[in-house]
Amino acid sequence: MGENGEMQRAGSARFQEMHKMGAGFVMPNPWDAGSARILEQMGFAALATTSAGCAVSAGYRDGVAAVSRAMILENAAAIVAAVDVPVSADLEDGFGPAPEVCAETVRLAAGVGLAGGSIEDVTGGPDGGVYEIAEAADRVAAAVEAAQEVGFVLTARSENYLVGRPDLRDTIARLQAYGEAGADVLYAPALPDLDAIRTVCAEVDKPVNVVMGLRAPLYSVTELQEAGVARISVGGSMARAAYGALQRAAAEILGQGSFGYAAEAMPGAELMGMMRGDALDKRDL
Repeated sequence: MGENGEMQRAGSARFQEMHKMGAGFVMPNPWDAGSARILEQMGFAALATTSAGCAVSAGYRDGVAAVSRAMILENAAAIVAAVDVPVSADLEDGFGPAPEVCAETVRLAAGVGLAGGSIEDVTGGPDGGVYEIAEAADRVAAAVEAAQEVGFVLTARSENYLVGRPDLRDTIARLQAYGEAGADVLYAPALPDLDAIRTVCAEVDKPVNVVMGLRAPLYSVTELQEAGVARISVGGSMARAAYGALQRAAAEILGQGSFGYAAEAMPGAELMGMMRGDALDKRDL
């Protein structure tokens, strides 16, 4: 195993341990290397990519299969290279229906230094549906086998609530099946309320990730920890917050002819102080 492989496995082991500490930790989602550096230096101990942030930063919509696996992994590799904390990736639906494709996606993800990643059970087809539980569990099992080969924390996602299937019992059954298939972490985005979150945490035997910032209601870190949540992510909400600030600044200039937004901008010296300062040998390359 090379130095990069050793670093990836060390990061994965550290990431795995974070889920065993008993209290939910916050794992925010940068959308590029610069935002990752800021979040790391603000004090977060782990980060995760966001498919939505990756897509939008490249000028594409999320959720319409417009972003390739290569683009997702290139974005993830840049984030991994920019920070020293473990990074998990949004690997969407594994980029193919076949279990072996999900497994290959995991191997490639580990190859760019990622400590972990998530696989969704959404079909990605025109109906916006989800795989049958048995088929979805087979996909998870293949991803888990690959994850164990390379040292990788595998998160399995039930997308029911994101595709118009607000069925808590089915969601729990899916998460239980994915846990039995070997997933390290379980995740059901957009659960409707704290009671549902508490129920999921009580009925599965693996750490649970919950996303905040996606839609209301929004709960505090303390409330989620008390509900049994092991990990809290924010999806594309930080990217949307940044783009919202850009939109407001542009609207002020166009509508008022003023530049007051600059008073709330991050000072240039502070921002540059968080970025790399390594000079290139030849800047024209």
